[in-house]
Order: sequence, then structure tokens, then C-alpha cells
Amino acid sequence: MLIFRYIARDLFASTLAVSFVLLLVVVSGRFVKYLAQAAAGQLDASVLLAVMGYRIPEFLVLIVPLGFFLGILLTYGRLYIENEMTVMTACGMSQGRLVSYTLAIAVIIAALAGWLSLYVTPDGLAKSEGLLLAQKQRAEIENILPNQFLVSEKGSGVTYTEEVTPDGELRRLFFAERAYQESGRERLALVVAEKAFQWKGQPDEPGYLVLENGYRIEGAPGEADYRVTHFAEYGQRLAITNEDRKPTVDVLSTDQLWQSPSQSHIAALQWRLSVPILVLVVSLMAIPLSKTDPRQGRFNKLVPAILLYIIYLVALNAARGALEGGNSPQVFGRVVGLWGVHAVFVLLTCALFGFPKLMRVLSNRRRRALLAAGGGEA
Repeated sequence: MLIFRYIARDLFASTLAVSFVLLLVVVSGRFVKYLAQAAAGQLDASVLLAVMGYRIPEFLVLIVPLGFFLGILLTYGRLYIENEMTVMTACGMSQGRLVSYTLAIAVIIAALAGWLSLYVTPDGLAKSEGLLLAQKQRAEIENILPNQFLVSEKGSGVTYTEEVTPDGELRRLFFAERAYQESGRERLALVVAEKAFQWKGQPDEPGYLVLENGYRIEGAPGEADYRVTHFAEYGQRLAITNEDRKPTVDVLSTDQLWQSPSQSHIAALQWRLSVPILVLVVSLMAIPLSKTDPRQGRFNKLVPAILLYIIYLVALNAARGALEGGNSPQVFGRVVGLWGVHAVFVLLTCALFGFPKLMRVLSNRRRRALLAAGGGEA
């Protein structure tokens, strides 16, 4: 138990450190993307932290298996470099016991990854997508920021205001838009108003933009036929930037996916179930990959191991894509699907364990053959 606690403590510490660094990198990249959308007026800055918080479980689903895989490589690599693994082996710790120790820790990590994948991530994605969809369903005028030009989604107009009050009123508003086509000529409209505000007839409708104390100029560029209209109050119907859309497969609950016969739902369910299996397989795969000679260096096998992990993930994604695209029969997808990829890498892991033994057998045979040949000549 002393050796197990020693190995477990190092594995958990390495896994936590690697996962934290990877999470920081991923969250920073995603946050920069959302921050750019907020700066452009496409996203309300007040929902940024909420959206990021809801998406963290999704990031952890991919980070935790990789963090544990790298944690095993770094921990066991250090034990080999510092000859601690040699001492443990001399004291009677076999490779089978090392595998059992590693699997005991891997089961805990796999349970955590499975809980995140099956339950926490779909719920978080549903809430995150709900917030983003609410932002996209806002009227275009709600995205405007003071002293910035806002181009409409269809590119048919541009809006500018000098001030936005806390209650949402716009001061000194200007906007220009394409009015309509007349005899093959495009007529433009330019509106200037002292202030404007949004009026909604129903809570779920964009309503109208009501402008006060301004004028509207309409005409075709290059011609003198312009119409100028002065108004005390002028209303213009607002449009929703994006129509409602169906939720993606990733936001559906695991129970919904389990009861669905759809190929895309089967693929999503198998992906969620694959995450804990991935943790168990890569934990076994890391044991032979972490074995290194002190003269070779601690990071000698790190790059090949990471490449092997990437191939594993790419193969799972390819299998999921093939299953979602309906490129395989439904029965084949249910029976094989992503499980076939796991089976291939389980066999590869067995080969990694057996390869050193095979090399020792071949080396002994070659040595005996050389000795026999040398004795015959003598």
C-alpha cells in the first residue's frame, strides 16, 4: 500500500497539473473568440462568464483523458530515469502489479470522465447554447455600441449612435440603408434623429425602433430627385438577426440518445460512452510507452506517445463521422461503430506489452545460435 499511495499521489498531481495547463490554454482561446464577438456587438459582455462556465465540462471531457495519459508518461518516466522503478522491481513489484495499480487509479479518472461526458456536458451545452441563441435572436439595434458603426447582418445598412443610456435609449442616432429598387435603380435612405428607443408589442417580438425629432432623406445616388421628410416621431419595424434553429445532438440528454434509433444519435451516444473507455485504454497504453532508459532522457517517448493518442482520437472522430453520415448500416453502427476503434487500440496495447518479451526471445535465440555456430567451428 505504501508503494500504491506513492504512485497514486504522483499520478494525481501530474494529471491535475497537466489538465490545468491544457484547460487554461483551451479556455483562453475560446474566451478570446467570445470577447471579439462582444467587442463587435454580436454578444452581450454580461453573458461571457456564464457561457464559458457552462462549456468548461465540454473542455474537460477531452482534457482529462489526455491529462491522465501524459501524467502516467511523466510520472513513470521519472521513476525509470531516477531508477526508482528498478528498485521497486528488485523488491518484488511485477509488471502485473504496476498494471493493477494504474488501473485502480484509471477507474476513478474514468468514472469522473464518464460522469462529465454523459450528464454534465450535455446539460452545460444546452444552457450555453440557450444563452447564445438568445443573443442571436436579439434585434440588431440591441447590439449597437456607442461611437461604433454596426453593419446589419444582411449588409443592407449601417447604424451609428453617439450615446446609449442605461435604459437602452439611443442619443443622436444615424443610420443608412438600401430602401428599394425603382426602375432598375437602387434608392438609399438616410435617417438622423435626436434619440431613439425600442418598443415591443409582445415580449417575444423584436418590435419597432421609434425615432424622435429627426429627418429622413431618400434618393438615388447621382440624381437630384431626393425626398426629405422631417418627423417628430418615426417608427421602423425591427428584424431578428437569426431565426430559431433546432438544438444540436450534443445538447440532448443521454436518455434521449439511448431511446433514439437515429444514426447521429447512436454516434453521439457511443462517443459519450467512449470517453471512460478511452481513459482505461490509454492508461494501459502509457505503461509500456513510459518505459525508458536513463541515458535516453525522460521525454524520449513522449512525442511518439502523443502522436499515438492523436491517432486514437482522430480514428474515433472519423468513426463517429461515418456513423453520423449514414455511411454504414444501422446494425453495423450499433454493434461495431466506435467500439471497433477501441478494439484495435486494445490489440495495439497488448502488442506494446508483448513486444519487449518478443524481442528478448528473439535476442536469446540469436545468441544461442551464435554460440552454437562458434562452438561448432571450434
